[in-house]
Amino acid sequence: MNSAEFLLWVRGPGLNIAMAIFIIGMLIRLLEIFMLGRKRNLAELRGNGVSAGLRTIFTRSAPPDKNSLRRSIFTYVAGYSFHIGLLVVIFLLTPHIQLLQSLLGFAWPALPTPVVDLFTVIAMISLMALLWRRLTHPVVRYLSTSQDYLIWAATFLPLLTGYMSYHHLWFPYSWLLGVHILTAEFLLILFPFTRLTHAFTLIISRWYTGMMAGEKGVAS
Repeated sequence: MNSAEFLLWVRGPGLNIAMAIFIIGMLIRLLEIFMLGRKRNLAELRGNGVSAGLRTIFTRSAPPDKNSLRRSIFTYVAGYSFHIGLLVVIFLLTPHIQLLQSLLGFAWPALPTPVVDLFTVIAMISLMALLWRRLTHPVVRYLSTSQDYLIWAATFLPLLTGYMSYHHLWFPYSWLLGVHILTAEFLLILFPFTRLTHAFTLIISRWYTGMMAGEKGVAS
């Protein structure tokens, strides 16, 4: 298989396979969550659960107090830098928007490529910093599993190969682009079977927690 054939495969059958596994897998995971249901709340409502749930989505995204921020500032800064950088790369790079447009039928303005390139570097540095903490912090290292390292690699490789292909580093562009697409497809395949599902379930779980607390009249 030459580079042209490889690129055609990852853009065609490879992408279709990855998208099918991702969509079907995530639908099953979400159905499992919603089919769990919950017991009917027989107690008197003491607050608005809906507004409390919406509020919790945002309040749980920030440190609960200054002491927590001071103790975990490295994790907060690196974590937010990575997530913001990743979102910018996925949703505001012109080729990615064009791909999403082919799937969704609509598009939105893109950022200049050099700006997205900067966010790519920020995301990669943040990921490397988080890996360093995982490897050097005794408690975090003890709690880490092989899945954590697999997820790290699967997230880092699309960023790295995308950066390399944009800058035409070291290898032929067609091979780099094909490997970049392949690593992104591998990440999609992993989504339903790993903790990556938090990208979809995080908002749901925070809203549900806040709603239940709000109905009981307690802070979440």
